[in-house]
Amino acid sequence: MRRLYLLRHAKSSWDDPALDDYDRPLNGRGRAAARLMAAHLRAARLRPDLVLCSGARRTRQTLDSLEAVLDGVPAVIEPELYEADRTGLLARLRRLDDRLASVLVIGHNPGLERLAEALAGGQGDGQALARLAAKFPTGALAVLDGEIDRWAELDHGTCRLAAFVRPKDLDKGT
Repeated sequence: MRRLYLLRHAKSSWDDPALDDYDRPLNGRGRAAARLMAAHLRAARLRPDLVLCSGARRTRQTLDSLEAVLDGVPAVIEPELYEADRTGLLARLRRLDDRLASVLVIGHNPGLERLAEALAGGQGDGQALARLAAKFPTGALAVLDGEIDRWAELDHGTCRLAAFVRPKDLDKGT
């Protein structure tokens, strides 16, 4: 079995309209959401074997917020994940080393959302599937379990959506 974590970067700032999209940082709400997700990862004992992170500033800052929880987990910044669509993300995941049981991808929509929906193919926890179908908001995490032996076998409908957690699900103030 393989486990895939898909984490959309936390909320970014639009304060500087002249700033290139790639360079947009997290805003205050995004930093808070990333801290909530880090606490969730710790509490749920979710620990990938590897992190693949887009090179965009907001994804790297999201990764930085998870650093204490992911202490010791290798992280690779991959600029090509920035505008990766479902097909590109799937191709990248199929190239993973089969010694890895799990991987966390920190990236962007619409690629992550479309990949999660395709991999799950409607299979998994009903509430999680409904939340995913409604929206994959910033800071949200999809957890997919694949009954595959090799990453190269990853394909549409080969996974089950085990969980879909949004920052608002974790924020006790909401």
